[in-house]
Order: sequence, then C-alpha cells, then structure tokens
Amino acid sequence: MAVARILFPMPLPEPFDYAVPEDLDVEEGSYVAAPLGKHQRLGIVVEMLGDEAAEGRTLKAVSEVYPTPPMTKAMRDFLAFAARYTVSHPGHLLSMALRARAGLLPSATETVFTATGETPPRMTDARAKVLDVMVAADDPMTAAQIAEAAGVSSGVVRGLAEAGALRATDVPTDPPFPPVNPDLPGATLTAEQAEAATELCAAVREDTFHTFLIDGVTGSGKTEVYFEAIAETLRGDPEAQVLVLLPEIALTQAILSRFTARFGAAPAPWHSGLSDKERRRTWRETAHGRARIVIGARSALFLPFRKLKLIIVDEEHDGSFKQEDGVTYHARDMSVMRGKLEEAVVVLASATPALETVVNAEMGRYTRLKLSARPGAARLPDVELVDLRADPPAKGMWLSSRLVHEMRATLAAGEQTLLFLNRRGYAPLVICKACGERLKTPGTENWLTEHRYTNRLVCHVTGYSILKPQMCPHCGAADSLMGVGPGVERVAEEVRVLMPHARIEIFSSDTAQGGDATRGIVERMENGEIDVLIGTQIVAKGHNFPNLTLVGVVDADSGMKGGDLRAGERTYQLLSQVAGRAGRAERPGRALVQTYAPDNPAMLALADGDRDGFLQIERDVRAELGLPPFGRLAAVILSAPSAEMVDQAARDVAALAPNGQGIELFGPAPAPITVLRGRHRRRFLVKSPRNVDLSAYMSAWLGKIKLPAAVRMSVDIDPYSFL
Repeated sequence: MAVARILFPMPLPEPFDYAVPEDLDVEEGSYVAAPLGKHQRLGIVVEMLGDEAAEGRTLKAVSEVYPTPPMTKAMRDFLAFAARYTVSHPGHLLSMALRARAGLLPSATETVFTATGETPPRMTDARAKVLDVMVAADDPMTAAQIAEAAGVSSGVVRGLAEAGALRATDVPTDPPFPPVNPDLPGATLTAEQAEAATELCAAVREDTFHTFLIDGVTGSGKTEVYFEAIAETLRGDPEAQVLVLLPEIALTQAILSRFTARFGAAPAPWHSGLSDKERRRTWRETAHGRARIVIGARSALFLPFRKLKLIIVDEEHDGSFKQEDGVTYHARDMSVMRGKLEEAVVVLASATPALETVVNAEMGRYTRLKLSARPGAARLPDVELVDLRADPPAKGMWLSSRLVHEMRATLAAGEQTLLFLNRRGYAPLVICKACGERLKTPGTENWLTEHRYTNRLVCHVTGYSILKPQMCPHCGAADSLMGVGPGVERVAEEVRVLMPHARIEIFSSDTAQGGDATRGIVERMENGEIDVLIGTQIVAKGHNFPNLTLVGVVDADSGMKGGDLRAGERTYQLLSQVAGRAGRAERPGRALVQTYAPDNPAMLALADGDRDGFLQIERDVRAELGLPPFGRLAAVILSAPSAEMVDQAARDVAALAPNGQGIELFGPAPAPITVLRGRHRRRFLVKSPRNVDLSAYMSAWLGKIKLPAAVRMSVDIDPYSFL
C-alpha cells in the first residue's frame, strides 16, 4: 500500500504519513481528508512514497480525495520557499492558500425556470402574472424569485412547469466567470507605449521567466501597455492564467470597468470585501483553471492557479503590498519568486518605483521599460512648494492664502480641486485644556482621534472607539476636551467657511465604506457634481478625474517623521502619486504642496520633477549605511502583559543569538508603540550584508528559543514598519 506524506494547515513540525487505500486516486498535490487526532482534517499531499514505506508500520488511512485538480508542484515549491524565507511554519503558508475551503467541492445547484412559449391548458390570473414576468425577464429565475415578482405562491410556478409552460433547469449557484476575449480592440498606443508592449509580448511568447519594470509617469498608459501583454498571454495558450495585483484601495470600479471594456468580461476578483460565496467561487474557478484573469489584493498571490503565465504587480511601490500581521511577506518580492517557479513573466508597474526595484533594474535583474510622457494633449502637472514659514495659514486654519486663492480661481473656472491630507477624522489628538491630559486608548500609548461627524474618539491602530466624553476622564473638568491638529473633517469645515457655495465631499475609509459608497463618490467626481474633494491616501491611486486641475497637499511633512528608513521615499511616492491626479485630460494641472521643509530633498525633487536625482541621494545614503537594498534587515518583536516579563524574555532571547559574520544585532529596545492592546513590546533589529542568508540565521536563532506561555514573538524579514 502506497504512503502519502500530508501537510496540514496547522503549526505542526512536519508532514505526517498516511496509508493510501487502493480505491483512492491520490497523487502529489492532491487535496485530501485524513484523521488527525479525533477529527478529519484537510491537507495536501506533499510527497508520495512507495509501498515499501508502509512495511512494518501501522498507519492511519487517507479518508477522502477532494474533486479538485491537485496543487501544482510550482505552487507547492512556492509555499515551501515562502515558509523558509519568512521563517514561518509551512502549515501557516498552506493555510493562506486554503482560505476558501468550500471551493474544494463542486458548486451546489439550484433550479431555474424559463418560458417555453406554450400556453397551459388552464389559464388563471395567477398563471398569467407569472407568464408576464417571464416574458419581461432577461435571465432565468428561481421559483422563489418568480413568485415574488408575480405576487403569487411558488406552487403556481411549479404547476406551470408541470403543464409545460416553464422549463426547469439545474444550474450551479456559483456559475463560471464569463469567458474573456483577448481579441477585442485595445486603445491606440503611442510609439513609446507600442514599443514597450511589443517587448512584453515577445517575452510572453518565449514562455519563460522574465521580470519587467514599467517605469512610467502618472497617466502615461501603463495599464494599456500591460493589457497588451495580458491579451498576448491569453491568445497564445488557451489554458494560461493571468494574475493582476493591486493595492486594495486601488481595486475600484474604474479599474474593473477598464478590464471589462478591454476583454469583454470582468476578471475574477479576490480581496477582503468579497462575500464567502464570491470568495469560494473565485478560489474554485482559479483552481480548476477556468478563471483566466484574476485581479486582487496581495493575498491573491496564494491562490492555487493551474497554469499561471503572467503576473502583474501594479503600483508595485505601494506599502500595502507588505503583509504585517501573521506571516509577514512582501507581495512584490514574492511575486517575482512565484513567477520564477511558474516560468512566468512578471511585470512590475509604477510611476514611482521602489528603490529596491530601481536597483534591481539597474543591475540587470529586471528589464526596464520607460514611459516618459502622457498621451495626447495631457501633460504632467506643475508642482509648486508653498513655504508655510513664509505664508502660514491664519490662526486656527490649515490652508495657506496661496492655496485658498488657487482653489477659488479653480472653482470660478468650473474645474475641480483635490485636497490631500492623510489623516482621517477631525483632529489626530484630543487634549484636556484644564490638566493637559492627552486621551489615549486604554492599555496603549496610542492617541485617540476625534471624529466630529460621529462624535466619537477612535484609535486608528486598535479600532477602539468611544463616544466623546463631556468631561475629562483624568481631572473631571467639563467641556475641556479640545482637538489638536487637522484631519480631513477639519479641513472640510474650513473649506466650507472659505467657499460656502462649493460642493464639498470627504473621501476616506470613513465615508467610503464598501464598494457602493466608493463608486458613488467616484461617479459624482467624474460627473462634475463635486467641486472640492478632500481625501486621504485612498484618492492617491486608481482614479482618473478629467476635470480635476488643482491638487493641494495640506501637510506634506507628516510622513517624514519617525525612524523609518523609507520615510523620504514614501513621502515622495505618495505626494507624486497625489499630484499626478491633476491634469490627466486636456486641461493643464497644477499641484501646490504646503510644507515647512521646502529644502528637504524629497520636496525639492517633487518640485523639480527630478525623481532620479532624489533616488540617487537615497541610494547613496543607504549604500553607505548598508541598508536595503544594499543590506538586509530582520525584526523580532516580543510582547508580554508586563514590562518586567517582556524585559526578562528579551534578555534571554538576546543571550541565545548566534554569532554570524557580518551580522549586527540591535536591541532589545522598547518599540515605538511601546504598549499595544495591554501588552508591553520590545524590539530587536538584525542587520546583515546582502550575501548572508538572513532567513537561515534567524531560523537557527529562533530554534533555540523557548518562551513562557504569556510571551509572544513575531518575526519580520525585510521589515517595512518600524513601530
């Protein structure tokens, strides 16, 4: 009897061996059920052993094989690589690939009805109503839907079916996605776009691993270029699948509509906003190879594609591609590795590529495709720095006179303004005027943000929320709580005073909760029903507003604070993306950036349009310090219910750190967010040269550690957050 080695999506030390009954068709990659303890558990067969492996052993038997195509070897190798690289248990990675387990089974069916055109032998008013509904119906309907629409009982529907007037058909409740058509005409490309598209299509036809960087200014047509690569992939192989990764906030109706217009059908979606039904549908159709194009957030990278031939990471610089909770990984870097294992083409696209990506392109690891101009009459916006030291806002206000003047002129011209401030709510800090107390989340050092529209104080780190108190909880003074600093609600309040006749809306995760709300704001902006849109980073990408000609950045300096090695780079990327929303049609655009540090390299580069000069400065600094991409980092965070406990654990962990050539260990030190959800946090930072296998070093170190039950530890290879 053959033996299957099964990996379970659980924190177990290794795969387990099971006997394979003769009547079960089990192979490597099969999704199976097998007894583990008292329960049947889902697992993946990672290896098949011969009959001799069962000799002299009493093994439990595989119980069931799911009717899903086996997980490909490339996918299994990818999960193994990701587990090793992130210093995670392979079972944790497997669980990420099994997030819609209901998709392992075929879709359930339901009965729908269509009219046959025959007249029943006995006609009644109720039957006539049903037939009228069916004549008007565009698609087949269930008995319940027909009965509700006609205002009759389901028995009337069944009676018409028995009489031959309605035809009953069983259809899956999760139907396949409509077929895509790669032969539909695309946009007319400029010479520069056509050259880039030609090179991508040639690589697709070679059917081998290759990584490209589409480095194009905002509005230069990066999407249209990679659309040509998608079409070539689908035309060249009827089984080929394409994955498009986008930051979740960029997964808007606008981008889905562009896919539908180009390929005749919407792509299969994968993101956190899907229902369970939608999630299992996408998972099932992807696993069976029927979903030809999948568009999703970072976790879509772990879907079990049958034949993945093209991976596109749009807005590849975006920080949201870094998963910070659970298994920490960067979807951009993991996409390149998955492409290598799948022998697929990988396309990274951005107007402001990450320094890591730029360096890889310069070293020849990636092929760089430049798009230097916007098509047609559209041109890049003029960017002007507003020095708040010379032109400060009026007391209690946040907009400079220069910005206010331009906003009024824009309104008078019948054009639109976007004000950008990456702070939700009304004020980021609430302080008591009587005692000076700063209101914080219980058990943390996190400030509470005032949300005036809901009259609540909210922690944007933990989600903690309370009604705004009438008295200071520290000293008891009445009506003494005051919001300090601006959020988007406060800026909107100011704009309403300065421009009382303007139509103003706020665009943030508070006002755009769900796809319908987001689509509503976007449509009103596109239709010219909004004069001034005030938004957080949700407005920075994925939107094209033809009548938007002025962008105002309220507080450009906010992202420069803290000990983040990428603070300058991130600030430049975000502000460049925001500024790029202006002037995307025939009307020229301009951007005003309010700052107290106009001489900062990021600000100067933004004003001069000198991205490459800014990146050179960043490159030189990081190279000198041995920081990514010229060195490697890993972080270890310990947390415990008390400071004494976590300090003792940190000392014990530090004592076990192995010596390694070129390895530098910093810490333990209190994390910037020292207390989170009632737990005290301490942080280590490990630095190594590029040629050191940092993952192996971390595995050797962490393998020695035995922590008390109350102490938790998380590991982050290539950290992007330093909080």
